[in-house]
Amino acid sequence: MEVALRPVHDSDLPVFFRLSNDPESNRMAAFTARDPADRELFDAHWRRVRSSSAVVRTVLVDGDVVGSAAVYGEPGELEVTYWIDRAYWGRGIATAALRALIAAVPERPLRARAAADNAASVRVLEKCGFRETERTRGYAEARAEEIDEVVLALRD
Repeated sequence: MEVALRPVHDSDLPVFFRLSNDPESNRMAAFTARDPADRELFDAHWRRVRSSSAVVRTVLVDGDVVGSAAVYGEPGELEVTYWIDRAYWGRGIATAALRALIAAVPERPLRARAAADNAASVRVLEKCGFRETERTRGYAEARAEEIDEVVLALRD
């Protein structure tokens, strides 16, 4: 299995939209769009992201689009994010994609956030060298409630 990153193509967006509408993925991610089924909001979001200074990549497995990964934010406040198709969870793809992304972005520190009960995502971040720096609470759109959140940082 070959995991690779490449720039986002217009043809990736329908796949990303489908992935962003998976109920279980949304529950795990927790901090998602208010209405993931709103295609206009989705398209507006991706226009903003793609025209920003964010480093945004499509995640491929053996040439198939399976998700996205990005570094975004202001210098000194950069954060990583990723979204992998649920059909590919548990195969090391998120870890491989995140490792490739952080290798391509030399700025440090990088930060990440995850729902505290999303052990799989926290583990992916830890495997990539991120360490917990704090715990906070925030409103999770996908769960319609305030939940615990882990904040992690990669310093080296």
